[in-house]
Amino acid sequence: MASQGDDDLVASKTEGYKVGEKKTVEEYARLDQNDESLNRWKASLGIATGAPLAVTPGDTRRCVIQSLALEVEGRPDIVIDLTAPGSIEALKSKPFIIKEGARFRMKANFKVQHDVLSGLKYLQVVKRKGIRVGKDEEMLGSYPPNTVDKPSYEKKFSQDEAPTGMMARGHYEAVSKFIDDDDHTHLKFEWSFDITKEWK
Repeated sequence: MASQGDDDLVASKTEGYKVGEKKTVEEYARLDQNDESLNRWKASLGIATGAPLAVTPGDTRRCVIQSLALEVEGRPDIVIDLTAPGSIEALKSKPFIIKEGARFRMKANFKVQHDVLSGLKYLQVVKRKGIRVGKDEEMLGSYPPNTVDKPSYEKKFSQDEAPTGMMARGHYEAVSKFIDDDDHTHLKFEWSFDITKEWK
């Protein structure tokens, strides 16, 4: 049985949208090779350009989220290296500090390996004292596998503004996940943040 958090983290579906037939990078590269406009489109996506990035033997993941960062206007980014041991577990116990009214955004650095990643989305549910106070869903896009020339992707999320006032200050807990069109979860994690009157 799914937990309440799992129910909250379900991606919305567009009525009538069907996920296209899956193709490998090689199949995309061979597709309509004589069509000049299609070849330009494939090149813009990085398909059939550059040497493929080496993949660790036995690593079957298609999408590897390498880091998350909190970007705040006028302050240095707070970057969490998710490749470091214990980093995902530490996200919940070491809250981000956000000053009330501050403009901020999250950004993710990731790599794609093996095959084209279709319809990557970021889902997030925020709770305060166990009550859901926000849910966000952001489409990040589709990506071909990284190459030596382009070893990673960076995606900045929409900018947000921290709430203000005494009632808004305090501790918040969030559950987030990266999911694709096939409903495959690439990373799910819990994290927390504190809204404070001043920067600490």
